[in-house]
Amino acid sequence: MDQTLDFVIPALMGVEGTVAWELKRLGLPDVRAENGRVLCRGGAADIPRINLNLRCGARLLLRLGTFPARSFEELFQGVSAIPWEDYIPREGRFPVKGYSINSTLHSVPACQSIVKKALCKRLGSVYGLETLPETGSLYQVQFSILKDQAMLMLDTSGDSLYKRGYRARNMGAPLRETLAAALVLLSRYRGKDPFCDPFCGSGTIPIEAALIARNRAPGLNRSFAAQRWRWLDSKLWMDAADEAMDREFHGRYDIWGGDIDPAAVALSRHNAELAGVEDTVRFEEADAAGFRREEPRGRVVTNPPYGERLMEKKEAEGLYRAFGKAAARLPKGWEVDVLSSHTEFERTFGRTADKKRKLYNGMIKCDLFLYGV
Repeated sequence: MDQTLDFVIPALMGVEGTVAWELKRLGLPDVRAENGRVLCRGGAADIPRINLNLRCGARLLLRLGTFPARSFEELFQGVSAIPWEDYIPREGRFPVKGYSINSTLHSVPACQSIVKKALCKRLGSVYGLETLPETGSLYQVQFSILKDQAMLMLDTSGDSLYKRGYRARNMGAPLRETLAAALVLLSRYRGKDPFCDPFCGSGTIPIEAALIARNRAPGLNRSFAAQRWRWLDSKLWMDAADEAMDREFHGRYDIWGGDIDPAAVALSRHNAELAGVEDTVRFEEADAAGFRREEPRGRVVTNPPYGERLMEKKEAEGLYRAFGKAAARLPKGWEVDVLSSHTEFERTFGRTADKKRKLYNGMIKCDLFLYGV
């Protein structure tokens, strides 16, 4: 399939610009960031390239059609007009999911049903079947209806791209790998200066920093839905993996993660091994209140406990206060970036941030507080 394809990459709010930057670095044309997603174009070979290399996007969707859908009839006809048989084979499984925002067709289950019926009618007619078997590979259909404009897509990723394959479990509230990578990229860390996370938890931020420092593609240790698609040449996946491995760096890096909990440190080391970066990052049992570094330059990127519940809130404030004093002792060339949802973070940390950036950790509205930028 040599035609130009349209791609949609959903992204966490606040991270769209970073995802767009990543896609431009991969050489994708017509990159455009919107609220909650990034659009671009490419060829069939870019499906494996994006899935393997993208650090901050949620998944890669292949856009097959966009049309007005103010009624169920318009939705049915719009879906029916798409040449689904070019993508979904006779035995393919094609479940449907999606969402509707600010649209006349506001019932998502009803829209889901209409999209499925239109797909079944089109594919059944092409393959000469009244009932399609749906016993083969997965072709997850997604739709979005935004302000009466429908977009129909196929999910090429399968599991979300944050599932790198190196984190079997986590410590408490997890930070998704995609957001951790975004925090590292927003700090402009590229592997040169020391990099530290004094609240490392399960090690996600330092591990993502190690992958970035080494320019190692985050998707090399997992599989993707589109690997089992008949129309997508399997050689493209091997070529993309070879290209990614050829671009890896093999230097020496100073990447450190600390946590007061020995179980967290043990888990971080285990996760680093699964990610293949155990020789790039080191983890130690350490109290963030005693954090010290003597080097003239470096970066701290961290996600301390938020204290969402009342008792925990006081504990979190104590942590921020103690860590704020430690951070104030760092040499002037250090940048400190802290992600927190705490509304009184700057007061308890002891300093007003030089810059702030709004981000979402899952459904939790946060700020990234930037010091020394």
